[in-house]
Amino acid sequence: MIGVGSARRAILDFARLGRPEFLVGGFVMHGLGIAMARYVGAPLDLRVALWGQLAITTTQLMTHYCNEYFDLAADQANPTPTRWAGGSRILVEGRVAPRVALASALVLGAISFAIALGVATLVRPGPLTFVMFVAPLFLAWSYSAPPIALHSRGLGEMTTALLVPGAATLIGFVLQTGRLEPLLLLVVLPLALLQFGMLLLIEVPDRIGDELVGKSTLVVRLGPARSARLYLTVLAMAYGLLLPAATSGVPPLVIAANALGLPIAAWLGWQMTRDAWADPCRWNLLSFAGIALLVGTAAADLIAFTLTPPLQ
Repeated sequence: MIGVGSARRAILDFARLGRPEFLVGGFVMHGLGIAMARYVGAPLDLRVALWGQLAITTTQLMTHYCNEYFDLAADQANPTPTRWAGGSRILVEGRVAPRVALASALVLGAISFAIALGVATLVRPGPLTFVMFVAPLFLAWSYSAPPIALHSRGLGEMTTALLVPGAATLIGFVLQTGRLEPLLLLVVLPLALLQFGMLLLIEVPDRIGDELVGKSTLVVRLGPARSARLYLTVLAMAYGLLLPAATSGVPPLVIAANALGLPIAAWLGWQMTRDAWADPCRWNLLSFAGIALLVGTAAADLIAFTLTPPLQ
């Protein structure tokens, strides 16, 4: 008979397997889309917002359980896991059976697909709504699952950038407004670049294990030194886009909110020029700083749009 303590540990292990700490970005990006919709004059539809968030969160969780299952060999081969890289270690340590992760991913994927059908037919009818939900669901599954396994084709970083800042913000905005606007691209593109760069930072500690099992991420393909130079380029592009955004209708307060991350970005850039990527003792801090830069910038954007009076 399973004791209370054992049951509690099993539940906690299962929850940790889903990497709940990484769900925060989905809430922030979706909230940003909703705040942008309010700025362009759309009234808040709370029912639609809740359905959108449920779809985003279930898709994220599906991705996490899917990744844990299909990346098990890479995680087992990884000699340098960190707080943010190398998976949750739950499967590696044998605390949950791999088949549980796969079954969970399949169930969550089915739930997310059912939500997409329901929202596209009953809540916000239309083909745009359906595609807006199902395309990210397909990409999220294909990120690590064969036969596509985008992360092993040097496309995982771009896919993640499209999914988190891209799709989550898009869902928040379009479900509220029913339309697309150039404002979306102007706000989302810098965040997508920060997400892309964040993945490069997280993949450095995984490089050895990934390479051993044929998981060809960009860091594996380019090597850490060239990846660091790519990171500097991506960082420069993200902040270089603020000027055209400021002259194309993005509110000044939102531009200022983006600029709040410059000290962290400058520190990360300086670390890259000093080859911090080669020091395992700095990997946790670099990854955390990259995550904080992305989520913090998105949260600042959300607050800035909320405080900016709606367009007349």
